[in-house]
Amino acid sequence: MAQRGSYAKGIAKREEILRVALEVVARNGFRATSVKELADAVGLTQAGLLHYFDSKEGLFTAILRARDEADSARWAELDDIVDLLLAVIRHNSETPGLVQLFASLSTAATSDPGHAARDYFVERYARLRVDFTTAIERRQVDGQIAPDVDAVTLAGVLVAVSDGMQLQWMLNPRTDMAEHVRLVWELALRTATVAAPA
Repeated sequence: MAQRGSYAKGIAKREEILRVALEVVARNGFRATSVKELADAVGLTQAGLLHYFDSKEGLFTAILRARDEADSARWAELDDIVDLLLAVIRHNSETPGLVQLFASLSTAATSDPGHAARDYFVERYARLRVDFTTAIERRQVDGQIAPDVDAVTLAGVLVAVSDGMQLQWMLNPRTDMAEHVRLVWELALRTATVAAPA
């Protein structure tokens, strides 16, 4: 029985760490956030904090996963995957530290097959491509997108534009990330009108 209570406390502490870490990284930025600062914020030593995540990279990967879960919960009422994407992108402009974390870990994970975040990014991109492909194919059935548009390719383009705009926004915060993604989506929707016979 004590073991079960200990396990529940461990889960609760891990959730507390991630909740606090999301706030700290969003506020301070990825580069300006140290493991020591996060440990201090939740009353642990650095070793005690990393005990819950195995490594610094594991901690920061868990922060990204927690961000994704929070975003899904925040906009659970949005049925449309594109509406959800645009809502997340707009929210990202309010949390630059988390965007920095995402960009930094994605670069590290793509260049190091053993990186703790590698599986997160592989799974994320596979899931997004499936979700967008499904949304595009539904619109093709409804006649909103031309049937000859390759749904898988367009899905990949939407994800690439989204992530690429984050990089441009980090260099120039006046860049409207959501507007660029919305434009690509609207151009895809227009192809049905353009392709329709006169």
